Amino acid sequence: MPRYLFSKKAMLVAGLSVLTVFGCFYFFLREKRVPSPTETFIVEQMTNPNGTLATYLQDAPAAHADIVSGREALSESLGLWMQYALAGEDQKLFDKSYQVLKTYFLSPQAYVYWKLSADGRSHVTTNALGDDLRIVDALWQAADTWGQTEYRQTATAVTETLLASSIQDGYLVDFHDFGKKESPHTLSLAYVDMSALKRMAAHGMIDAPMYNRYRDLLLNLPDDGLFYPKIFHIEKQLYKYDDSINLIDQLIVALHRAEIGGKSEALIAFLKKEFAERKQLPGRYDRLSRTAAVSYESPAVYGLAILLALKLDDPEWARQLQERMLKLRSVEARYFGGYVFDDNTHVFDNLFPLLAEEAMRRYVDRGEPESQ
Repeated sequence: MPRYLFSKKAMLVAGLSVLTVFGCFYFFLREKRVPSPTETFIVEQMTNPNGTLATYLQDAPAAHADIVSGREALSESLGLWMQYALAGEDQKLFDKSYQVLKTYFLSPQAYVYWKLSADGRSHVTTNALGDDLRIVDALWQAADTWGQTEYRQTATAVTETLLASSIQDGYLVDFHDFGKKESPHTLSLAYVDMSALKRMAAHGMIDAPMYNRYRDLLLNLPDDGLFYPKIFHIEKQLYKYDDSINLIDQLIVALHRAEIGGKSEALIAFLKKEFAERKQLPGRYDRLSRTAAVSYESPAVYGLAILLALKLDDPEWARQLQERMLKLRSVEARYFGGYVFDDNTHVFDNLFPLLAEEAMRRYVDRGEPESQ
């Protein structure tokens, strides 16, 4: 064989080999999940030694049993962390959260303590409905995704306890005090988690009339021309509005309504107008004057607004919101990736942005509207 032909063939084979190696490396980089700096911040600085998520970066003494402080842990945070693990298809991260649930948060009566001390001990005898629904929704989704019977069994046990203890006049209520055996007659509308209720119905935990009761409650929800009420008084069948509107509550209600096809056109139009004019969204508004009640911005508000924008297939608004949100994220070495202000932060001001960041990644990578 002529030498020059051998050389050309050798060069061709070598070239194809190099392309194959680089192609595989590129595919590996695309497929390998690189943690967000915010995830790293939460793991390294917002996680207690026992694996529970601290509510605040800075420790502080517990002031009252009904108020969270310092490195105390919330069931709310656990549920959001579970949702993040599911969104990233990270079974290992999810299972770590599940072990934290079983070891620390799950009571012998199969209700979820809404708050723990930093060392994992419970000093409360109450649950929180919204947190419970988020957790059981995540458990059933994980069971359906990964085929883990244990997740389903725990979801069933928690749901059975909820249904046996926390219903007043046909509605689940905000909490039940298992020590005093008392429940209020109120339902916070941000707790009406339609994704969770849909899974409860699909797994035979509630019947169609009960599911439809919550669906109709949200679809027929009144507003004051812009904002939604905060509480539904079950006995009186009345709604209560807050004078100072927390956008987090409003956005969660809008997200739950979007889950069942409900529109929040007035609220979204208002927020878009505010953002276009201010280039930011304040965390609270005065309900009557429709003006900002505070000057601060909440990263959680941006995270929830992004999730809502993607749910409604509005990626351009989501992109604008994310640009603003990321400007609030720390680039200092000691807090890198965290949403830290005055050397402190609340964990949900990191978890909601993290969920939004993952939702944006999924939307861009797969071109799919978010559905949870």
